[in-house]
Amino acid sequence: MTTFLERIRGRTRVIVSENERALHLVKGKLQGILGPGEHSLKTGRGTLVIERQSLATPEFRSGYEKALFDKLPDVAEKHLTVVRTKPGEVAVVERDGRVYTVLVPDQRLVLWTDAGPWTSELVDTQAEPQLSQKLMRRLGDAKQTQQFVIVPVTEGSVALLFVDGVLERTLNAGIHAFWKAGRTVTQRLIDLKRQSLDVTGQEVLTLDRVTIRINLSAEFRVVDPVKAAQEVKDFTDTLHRALQMVFRKQLGALKLDQILERKGEVNAEATAKIKADMATIGIEVSDIVLKDVILPGEMREILNKVVTAEKEAEANVIRRREETNATRSLLNTAKVMADNPVMLRLKELEALESIAGKVDRLTVHNGTGGLMNDLVRLREDSVD
Repeated sequence: MTTFLERIRGRTRVIVSENERALHLVKGKLQGILGPGEHSLKTGRGTLVIERQSLATPEFRSGYEKALFDKLPDVAEKHLTVVRTKPGEVAVVERDGRVYTVLVPDQRLVLWTDAGPWTSELVDTQAEPQLSQKLMRRLGDAKQTQQFVIVPVTEGSVALLFVDGVLERTLNAGIHAFWKAGRTVTQRLIDLKRQSLDVTGQEVLTLDRVTIRINLSAEFRVVDPVKAAQEVKDFTDTLHRALQMVFRKQLGALKLDQILERKGEVNAEATAKIKADMATIGIEVSDIVLKDVILPGEMREILNKVVTAEKEAEANVIRRREETNATRSLLNTAKVMADNPVMLRLKELEALESIAGKVDRLTVHNGTGGLMNDLVRLREDSVD
């Protein structure tokens, strides 16, 4: 509290706490910065101005900043810490060993020194565009990730890094981070593993004017990611269109019967063409298969009838052949029995055994000799 004597002398008492600092001005002129404690100041006939600032907000923000650095540089150096970056630089500012903030290029930050201790590390992003793994994790834990780009690359893939639209480098598997620093940093992930591509429902008009639909399948992998990314806009779409065009051209020059009969040969011709074309953009095509040839409904019915007729004709041929073979076998057997009476009697006994097995009772008249003579009467008549 200001005493009567102090008022007579034109002075006043100002108390500044430990978590505060105060700028004081008299007659509009900046006098200095007050530290913690009790201060007796001239009132300047009522022109004394006190601007209090809390150290809980460590950044110094005041309309008198320029005047302080210009007119009282020693006071500014004693109480304030200044961190400044140049174009192309970033600064990692730490407070008591912990990351506080990251300054972008061409920026200035003024901090209360007593709110520290403060340290800073300047990084030239042109010479060191990539962050170390340790720094990346520290900034990530401090949630200070606004000034860099994280590029995760999975196993079996690579990433193409572009800076301002220009290819900078190729990144292998792992987690990478790069400073933005006023630049546009983008990436494109490319899978190097073997992949499959299906082309389904592709319509083709054959040489004999039959519209068919085909299903294709191709296996491929990227062997040159830079070529695959720069030579074409989308290498998967390019392969898809190549499969469509090549097979349409190959199959369109054949009749339906030729396509169905020479499916393997057609595949070989088309595969050679596609492999050569795709190799120029860094794609290795390992296998192409014409999986299905789908015919229109009426054409399927016609072909089914043709196939049925062909199979029936083949069955008739086989049946006639077997009948001829059976007749020839009977003729040979008859010739053997004609030349060999014993063989004939054995056949007669077999016939008798077969007949006896099919009846309940067999009555023999005139002895077995009469029975045998009756059974072979047809043979004797034929001999006479």
